[in-house]
Amino acid sequence: MQISFTTYTDNDKTEVLEMMAAFNKIEGYEFDPIGREENVLAFTSDESLGRLYVMKYQQQIIGYLVLAFGFSFEYKGRDAFIDEFYIKPAYRNKGIGGLTLDFIASESKKLGIQALHLEVEPRNVNANKLYLSKGYRSNDRKLMTKKINER
Repeated sequence: MQISFTTYTDNDKTEVLEMMAAFNKIEGYEFDPIGREENVLAFTSDESLGRLYVMKYQQQIIGYLVLAFGFSFEYKGRDAFIDEFYIKPAYRNKGIGGLTLDFIASESKKLGIQALHLEVEPRNVNANKLYLSKGYRSNDRKLMTKKINER
């Protein structure tokens, strides 16, 4: 299957926002469509924050991935977090996830990223298997979050 990867453009907005809503619904996360659209604009307007990539098959958008930049002394410089990764249901279990992770690893090298991080729900068996097969490992730590200035 020939998959292409492009950086998000405003032409992708409607479909990407629909996929973001679907991603959040699957995971049971809150979703504010207006706030999300504002965040997409803010994120994609400032390359220092990261990249939003769109996956396409035969010119049709089939998924997206958000790569958010950070910095880590532990990992010796720039790191990045795969904040969201979504593939439409009809295209899952076809190797696209693996292709996407290979693409992100290659792009990360070009961007000077020293380490990639991601979260995965323990119940998502297929995603866990995929990430393990691509070299991601648990660091036996627990991600903790405190929301600041909640909207």
